[in-house]
Amino acid sequence: MAIPGYDSDTVAEDTLPQGGASIAVVAGVVPDEFGLSKSAIEGPIDALANPVDIRGLDGLKAIEAVRITLGYDPSKLPPGASPTDVAVAVDTDSGWKPLESTVDLEETTVTAVLNDRPPGPTIVAGYVDKDVERPGAIE
Repeated sequence: MAIPGYDSDTVAEDTLPQGGASIAVVAGVVPDEFGLSKSAIEGPIDALANPVDIRGLDGLKAIEAVRITLGYDPSKLPPGASPTDVAVAVDTDSGWKPLESTVDLEETTVTAVLNDRPPGPTIVAGYVDKDVERPGAIE
């Protein structure tokens, strides 16, 4: 998974095929343990896939770009929901927060590109309902 504008030789990548997840990072320091793993925590009520943990996140230094791509199950969308309201969400101290994301409807993936580390190590693809606040939902 290339990050546009960066030489592929400078990108550290990992894929979690059974979770349909991948991550790529351009950073001055990438720890050996960097990568993805299945998360042991439960996702938000509007998760469209299982949560994934980013290992070695705190060890990344001099980050230039991070690209996270997650697969999702469109059949888990609520009735009447728009598939364009899917986002990569991060588990933070104050709940699940959506990142600015782009949805690929054909591939059923959602991608977030950041210029810094995400605000937490656990990520999930989920439906973001901007009109309704529900406990345990992505905010």
